[in-house]
Amino acid sequence: MNGDTIYNGALDNAAGSSVLLEVAHFFASLPSRPARSLAFLALTGEEEGLLGSEAFANQPTLSGPIVANINVDGGAFIVPVKDVVAFGEEHSSLGALAHRAAAQLGVEISPDPQPEEGYFVRSDQYSFVRTGIPVLQLDLGYKSDQPGVDPLAEMKKWSATIYHSPKDDASQNIQYETSARFARFAALVTYYTANTPQRPTWNANDFFSKQFCKPGGMLCP
Repeated sequence: MNGDTIYNGALDNAAGSSVLLEVAHFFASLPSRPARSLAFLALTGEEEGLLGSEAFANQPTLSGPIVANINVDGGAFIVPVKDVVAFGEEHSSLGALAHRAAAQLGVEISPDPQPEEGYFVRSDQYSFVRTGIPVLQLDLGYKSDQPGVDPLAEMKKWSATIYHSPKDDASQNIQYETSARFARFAALVTYYTANTPQRPTWNANDFFSKQFCKPGGMLCP
């Protein structure tokens, strides 16, 4: 594109990888380990059909059961936002932990602004859903404090002009403070998940629980 052949993927999805590393650094710096062990996993092949996450979810290389999956797909944008989205919050007890973290940080959790897009079943967390594991997908929201700024409209414009092109590089007007706040939110959700005595569970009569939970499974109602 205009002589540039490098698809940098700054916002999609080096931003998500950066948040993953920052959350891992936070846990590594704690004076004591959380009650549950954590694994930080960078996946590939999502847009080819969730290939990497499906391979891991079906044949995990970890000892012991996986009790939750918290997925970060993104974490930066070119306009500041004041809210976050926790896709899947209505399906399991993880939703309450996300709201607890948001309240502590003074961050608003907004509902899915585009439910027709089906993001919950399109990203890597869905591979874990299909093995019966409660999940959340965390991402930036679409509300701004700046007058006249419509982050959702900006996202749609960005998707049409920059997404999956060499233009997705670090020269964009990346809002790093927004990303830092989002990383703190992701870290705190993970911290609560790792230290809450009760295992995360699907909500009673939830659609995904009925579809994918094994009868009598420990993660299912």
